[in-house]
Amino acid sequence: MKITDFDFKLPKELIAQVPLPVRDRSRMLVVNRTENRFFDDHFLNFVDHLSTDDVVVFNNTKVFPARLFGKKISGAEIEIFLVREIEPLVWEALARPLKRLSEGSEIVFDENLRAKILKITEDGRCQLAFLCDGEFFEVIERIGRTPLPPYIRRDNDNTVEDKNRYQTVYAKSRGAIAAPTAGLHFTSEILEKLRERKVTTVEITLHVGYGTFESVRVQDAADHRVSSEQFEISDEAASILNSSRERGSRIVAIGTTTTRALESSLSNDGKIRAGKNAAELTIIPGYKFNVVGAMLTNFHLPQSSLLMLASAFAGHELMMRAYSHAVAERYRFYSYGDCMLIV
Repeated sequence: MKITDFDFKLPKELIAQVPLPVRDRSRMLVVNRTENRFFDDHFLNFVDHLSTDDVVVFNNTKVFPARLFGKKISGAEIEIFLVREIEPLVWEALARPLKRLSEGSEIVFDENLRAKILKITEDGRCQLAFLCDGEFFEVIERIGRTPLPPYIRRDNDNTVEDKNRYQTVYAKSRGAIAAPTAGLHFTSEILEKLRERKVTTVEITLHVGYGTFESVRVQDAADHRVSSEQFEISDEAASILNSSRERGSRIVAIGTTTTRALESSLSNDGKIRAGKNAAELTIIPGYKFNVVGAMLTNFHLPQSSLLMLASAFAGHELMMRAYSHAVAERYRFYSYGDCMLIV
């Protein structure tokens, strides 16, 4: 399929710039694959679409403030976006403006944190080594800023509200540079409803990386590759999931990151593997899903890998009709927007 097959017209005013006052008041488009139809609902009714046999799987990754602002010794201002930890205190990063940096350049972020550029890579990134007076992540939490997606605009950069709201209420494991946005709709009240309904819940961890922001730069969708991301499934979580699959229970993935991790987790014997592994799948229409039976997701960018994944799950024709409906009905799009439940 061509990447243009995943295009649609999206008015700019539908791109949600701020979160709703209350997380769980978002709208929810329910897409039924079996019946080839969809209908409007609200996320408050999410639990009503589940049964006690279902297993809901969350990605408990925690976003850290990965945007840093510093200066070279010359006084030139530099923005660093941490992408991936290579080893303790050595990171791969994006730098802006990169042309002001060279190997050996030093950047001062504050009195407790400095860095030296080790290497400029061919893909426009850099590697830098930090010198930190104190615990690294404590300093980062103090001086760093929330890594909001580029389509969310702020006149005065991010706010305290973004630091709280661009994070799921169940976030635990620090390491993501982007939120698993389908989880942003959940509140403690909705989680309590799941417990009251006696729906089994499981947490896994996939640290969302820069790949979630990367554009698809090929014409043929089959030529695109989503960057590898590390995920971890505990022994207990794997046991619950494998037992549930043997019983024929439906696995409900909260978000595309959870979906990609689960689909990447199968061993050769068809069992979900515990431990740390790499999610390397690029899921496009034609892919056969082996684990996930339902998925909650937000509305994604035109011509994006995430829209391709959702189309693979729901079917391309049904998904594009659903997106046209969402635009016509003025759903809110992207990270702070509304959601879609595909069953």
